[in-house]
Amino acid sequence: MVTNELMHNEMKGIARRPRLSEEVSMALEGKIARGEIKPGERLPVEKALAETFGVSRAVVREAVARLKADGRVETRQGAGAFVALAPKSLNLRFWQGDGPALAELREIFELRAMVESSIAELAARRRLPGDVTAIRCFLQAMDDALATGSDGSEADDDFHLAIAAATHNSYAHRLLEFLGRHFSESRRLAWTMPGRNGVLPEEAQAEHRRIFESVAAGDPRGARRNAHEHVRCAALRVGIELADDLISERSSDRR
Repeated sequence: MVTNELMHNEMKGIARRPRLSEEVSMALEGKIARGEIKPGERLPVEKALAETFGVSRAVVREAVARLKADGRVETRQGAGAFVALAPKSLNLRFWQGDGPALAELREIFELRAMVESSIAELAARRRLPGDVTAIRCFLQAMDDALATGSDGSEADDDFHLAIAAATHNSYAHRLLEFLGRHFSESRRLAWTMPGRNGVLPEEAQAEHRRIFESVAAGDPRGARRNAHEHVRCAALRVGIELADDLISERSSDRR
């Protein structure tokens, strides 16, 4: 049995290790600060950045997402990412240093529960056939990761982003992109610690499937409930029990 303290220590260990995406985002931010990439200029394409830094395109996407969240760059549909003309003041970061305190983690999970449940509800109302196909694709990618015993955390992030895209509200998608990319350590923990009691990716995948089914079926109440339950269970898997006043809607939804 894994104790809450051990689980938190494992998570802090992950948070301490430098993330490639953080290194790339800091390098790009340095180029912007030095004027090597000027305000209004387009960032190099993903492939070029991946070759420059010797990383995958997924790492580049996450690095750019971090810069977007900090207001350093902005994306234009079909045109790519550009250095912001006037950097925005938003610079919300969930934690710095060795890792988040348990109290901060609890608040982050509460925020996720509020945001992700509302997004899933709206996605169930607005989803189009193409949205359902995209969500199913990432669900299958996680099934494939389970079958091979590999890390499916990137597909996990993309699954949630695809649900946000199904709302057809660009700000909902950008907000969930920020939340998900800055909090992916909690998802990665489940995928990289197979066999630990209560931290099996199979549990999260069963929850993902219920969210997908309710969104695909156009069931807003079910989508909201299942998304809420998924975050509650995700919190439990890292040793955090969410407050009753936050999860009380689960019982009322079933009446």
